[in-house]
Amino acid sequence: MKYFDLHCDTVTECWKKKESLRKNSLCVSLEKGRSCENWAQIFAVWMDDTLAGEEAWNYFSSAADFFTSEMEKNTDIASFCHSGQEIRKAAADGKEIALLSIEGSRALGGKIEHLEDAWKTGVRLITLTWNGRCEAADGCQTENAGGLTPFGFELVHRMNESGIIVDVSHLSEKGFWDVARTARKPFAATHSDAKAICDHVRNLTDEQFREIAQGGGIVGMNFYREFLHSGSASTEDFLRHIDHFLHLGGEKTIALGSDFDGCELMDGVHGLEDIGGLYSLVKREFGAEITDAVFYGNAFRFFTENLN
Repeated sequence: MKYFDLHCDTVTECWKKKESLRKNSLCVSLEKGRSCENWAQIFAVWMDDTLAGEEAWNYFSSAADFFTSEMEKNTDIASFCHSGQEIRKAAADGKEIALLSIEGSRALGGKIEHLEDAWKTGVRLITLTWNGRCEAADGCQTENAGGLTPFGFELVHRMNESGIIVDVSHLSEKGFWDVARTARKPFAATHSDAKAICDHVRNLTDEQFREIAQGGGIVGMNFYREFLHSGSASTEDFLRHIDHFLHLGGEKTIALGSDFDGCELMDGVHGLEDIGGLYSLVKREFGAEITDAVFYGNAFRFFTENLN
């Protein structure tokens, strides 16, 4: 089985808890990833909405330094990738593929010059907001949420220029449509589900999903129970979200964005060790071709084509 996951919070949790990325008590570890034929993971540095300015940038920098150090310790099994070419090479060599992202552009401290600094650190995807307001835009849980700020418009433009993927998960709906009008490259919603199935503010409307799909973007299905069903959620609920997006023409758009180590998971899934069972359930429901695309192929194509 091949598995490409667009979002987990494991690196932030490992850094905070002083645990190793190779072997730890969390949902995701490099050791667990060895059970996959090919495994690609985007590791996010999560930014709390209370952080701002240079404090935010320093927080991100410390977490990113930890991630880089962990990658250097584990070159025998993992490759810290910065481009599509490096992703393809790591896959061909049988290495675990690791990419670095930021969850919340407040990490930049409101300074556009920090975008280049983040790129040099290895960041290749930025989730523009978390739930609240930051210098770039309003998150989806901001009261009377607006869209992109002037800084946000410039940030999207610069990210397109530099080859950093724009991620709209957590962004307000007005912000989403600002990105759709502004972006000149395909963008992602790395960990969001279907609003038509579960009416949560973090989920995507049908119109938003179609916009991403028509533009060649990617959507990662989130394992968070509250986004799948009001109350507890099962793998059957997860299948309903995939089915809905497939009916919207999402065969080449749907991927996985587990949110491992950042949420309360659906019943039956506790960590990377359960992905094989989830793969079997999806395969039984939708067949091997669609399942392989959702679990790996769509994301692999998107990132190898869109990272410089």
